[in-house]
Parts: sequence; C-alpha cells; structure tokens
Amino acid sequence: MTFVVTDNCIKCKYTDCVEVCPVDCFYEGPNFLVIHPDECIDCALCEPECPANAIYSEDEVPADQQQFIELNAELAETWPNITEKKDSLADAEEWDGVEGKIQYLEK
Repeated sequence: MTFVVTDNCIKCKYTDCVEVCPVDCFYEGPNFLVIHPDECIDCALCEPECPANAIYSEDEVPADQQQFIELNAELAETWPNITEKKDSLADAEEWDGVEGKIQYLEK
C-alpha cells in the first residue's frame, strides 16, 4: 500500500510532508507534489503533516479522486525528487479547500 497526494495539493504545494518522509519518496512539479508508489513504505508520517489534508492512504482515496493514484505514479517518474521543506506557493491559502483543481495541474 502507498500514500497518494490528491486534488487539494494543486496550487498549494505545502511541503511539510516532505520534511518527515524517511525514504524521500516525494516528487515536485510546478504546483503539485506526488508520492512515488514504489518508494513509499506506508509509514503514514506524511498524512497528518499535510496542512491541506491532501494525502490519503491508497485504499482511502475518495471515489472522486481515484485518478490521482495513477497520476502520482506517472508524474513521480518524470518530476525531480524533493527532500527538504520549501515555502508554499504564494497564494496557497487562497487555493486551500477549493474543489476540482485538476484543471490547474501544471505538468
């Protein structure tokens, strides 16, 4: 089992989760983070650290966000690894909680 970053991370990209990951399985895009499913050890440390509540265990991803399971796997293969906390995006607070942000995902 793995953890999955979902819709609410888009345009927020808080990196609190990255800081606690013991295996450095987060990858960074322009306005979104993903978890590499083959590297995640299912330790659950990242989930409570996400200020946007955008991280779920794979078996608990909401039905309307199932596409993020495959999206995390796909993008983790091409995006660079991130291992340290960075500042969130400038307007992250404005986007936190906005639903249906997949259209804003920058690949």
